[in-house]
Amino acid sequence: MTDRYEVVVVGGGAAGLSAALVLGRARRHVLVVDAGEPRNAPAAHMQGYLSRDGMSPAEFLAEGRREIQRYGVELVRDRAVDVARDDAREFDVTLESGRTVHARRLVVATGLADELPTVPGVAERFGRDVLHCPYCHGWEVRDQAFGVLATSVMSVHQALMVTQWSKDVSLFLHTVAESELSDEDLRHLAAAGVNVVPGEVAALVVSDDRLTGVRLADGSEHERSVVFVAPRAVPRTGLLEQLGADLEETPFGVYAAVDEAGRTSVPGVWAAGNAVGFSEQVINAAALGYRAGAMINGDLLFADIADASGG
Repeated sequence: MTDRYEVVVVGGGAAGLSAALVLGRARRHVLVVDAGEPRNAPAAHMQGYLSRDGMSPAEFLAEGRREIQRYGVELVRDRAVDVARDDAREFDVTLESGRTVHARRLVVATGLADELPTVPGVAERFGRDVLHCPYCHGWEVRDQAFGVLATSVMSVHQALMVTQWSKDVSLFLHTVAESELSDEDLRHLAAAGVNVVPGEVAALVVSDDRLTGVRLADGSEHERSVVFVAPRAVPRTGLLEQLGADLEETPFGVYAAVDEAGRTSVPGVWAAGNAVGFSEQVINAAALGYRAGAMINGDLLFADIADASGG
């Protein structure tokens, strides 16, 4: 038998939980399918969320789960592996466990995965002293010796940005050739006081469970306490692709194309959080989820009124 819900939310992060909270409070029958793979899991704390600054991501999600359950929202730890529209333009979602659930409306809040540079030490230290977002972690590491691991010429922008939090910044060109930097890049780096270090990075140096430096392929070491990297973002768009939703190319990957309310090109399907953009922080993702939840409730309400009135 297929369990029927008014709304199925795929993704139990900030966006998905926020949408579910709004819908639960609107007395909707809602299921959240959570695969348990939050993007910010490596981080000990999250910052910049008013009233929750410094809270651990795990604690934040646990509190969100408690809140939605107060309003009768169901949550299952599972993975949505397939979705199809039926003749009524509603949705059958197949879970990895083999269960199938039916939804009148669907929220895709599956987020993205960060693919890190394959330099020894980067993955092991990510979220601790290997970081990607100065707005998330800059205050906590302010005035330390920063390194920026270049993966493209876009890393020049990252190196310039982090100078707001430290004036001791080195840009390690790694696989980027010096010739790829424009004259303007070099002028800006010099004006900001960024030290440009050519040569491929072989590994990060770690001592007593803390980052102490960057080792180049030629054997030279540069003392650094923090390294910023630019992960390759891989949006989890599989369900949207199955439904034939429009996607759009951005400098940070291919994401769901949505309107200002989070609607995708597929009627009845909304997307929110990092499923629609690389730079959505937790507070932004929660706001997008809230908006999607409110819009879906209105959509269902007026659809039912139209049906009851004959059009």
